[in-house]
Amino acid sequence: EHLKAFDREVNAFVDYMFGPRDARVRGWFLLDSYLPTFFLTGAYLLCIWLGNKFMKDRPPFSLRAHLIVYNLGITMLSLYMLIELILATWEGGYNLQCQNLHSAGEADIRVAKVLWWYYFSKVIEFMDTIFFVLRKKSSQITFLHVYHHATMFNIWWCVLNWIPCGQSFFGPTLNSFIHVLMYSYYGLSVIPSMRKYLWWKKYLTQAQLIQFLLTIVHTLSAAVKPCGFPFGCLMFQSSYMATLVILFINFYIKTYQKAPSRTAIKETPVATEIKNGFHKDYFAAANGFLDNKKAQ
Repeated sequence: EHLKAFDREVNAFVDYMFGPRDARVRGWFLLDSYLPTFFLTGAYLLCIWLGNKFMKDRPPFSLRAHLIVYNLGITMLSLYMLIELILATWEGGYNLQCQNLHSAGEADIRVAKVLWWYYFSKVIEFMDTIFFVLRKKSSQITFLHVYHHATMFNIWWCVLNWIPCGQSFFGPTLNSFIHVLMYSYYGLSVIPSMRKYLWWKKYLTQAQLIQFLLTIVHTLSAAVKPCGFPFGCLMFQSSYMATLVILFINFYIKTYQKAPSRTAIKETPVATEIKNGFHKDYFAAANGFLDNKKAQ
């Protein structure tokens, strides 16, 4: 009874903060109450802390088969979301510059169903970090990595409850495309015979940053020429994406713009820091990237 009362209070608070929810998604799995999303996020953070303690004096796990299945599974899910979002928005005649929440009828429901899978994929992607913990790759569990994973799951709970279609389609469409490239690369990189064919890793850094910038431009375009999509949501989306751009540019400058000192060159072989154009921190920042060499 205490938990039910707490649940009612929490949901009454978020309803007070954001207004009435979209009735079209009521009853969908995990959406009616914020507590499951909150507790799953807390469990994720707790697993990182306890997992590192548990693994401290234990040898790392290899997990090669698990990584192949996991990465290729996320690749297939991302490909499904990409294709379905393109078809649904095409069917609904979505406006690329600005699209409201109610004008496309059944196509809006179709988009919302795909975006629910996008929201749910964010809890699946918590496994990115768990694999790092089990493989003792604690250097890759950076602030950017944890910040991105934890916040995306919670933000998309809000998106699905209040703005589950319309203008919300653009970011997930781009991100699903990037994830097809990223997770397929890391699924294939676990297979030794495939490594010689994986020449395109260096281009993923550029694609990730372009994705963030395009999402910001698309979001702000709806503020310049409004179509009825909530203005506050546009501003929040732009602000959140700006934090990712700042953190990512910080990584990019550290990786590509700063020349290493003579001491650093002597003390640390370049191969341990930059491989195929990538700094080691990128693998923790880029939504589930795994170290190619160490994934074996």
